[in-house]
Amino acid sequence: MSAEEIYSGSCLCGDVQYEISPPFSTFQYCHCSRCRKTTGSAHASNIIMPPEQFRWTSGESSVGRYEPSDAKHFAVCFCKKCGSNLPWLAQTGKAMIVPAGTLDTDLGVSPERNLFWGSRANWYQTVNQLDAFETLPGKSPACKIEAE
Repeated sequence: MSAEEIYSGSCLCGDVQYEISPPFSTFQYCHCSRCRKTTGSAHASNIIMPPEQFRWTSGESSVGRYEPSDAKHFAVCFCKKCGSNLPWLAQTGKAMIVPAGTLDTDLGVSPERNLFWGSRANWYQTVNQLDAFETLPGKSPACKIEAE
């Protein structure tokens, strides 16, 4: 990995840290029930890459892993100290899945697609359907986002 192609990430407490380098296979939102459960959100924001473009830089011994018994590819990794989701190697060993929210540096790319759209949460709203606030509501005016 050359220095200009390295992006770093970490867990909430900072105990676990990692680095990734492009090119990435894809950057996508996944709405499957497993990703919703593991993130506690409407979807996971995942960057997929070959495993050789990923490396733990500290705290690897603090990484826990869970593999559902009925899953062929899915797993979840997390920091044993703070519980943050962390990158995980697919059970096939052929792809590394990096939760984009754990990155400390900007990749300069955006998600390309939604997966398992038919499985999305029934309460999910696209971001342009919601009011946006710079801070907590009442602290500043809402930003109206216009659909292009």
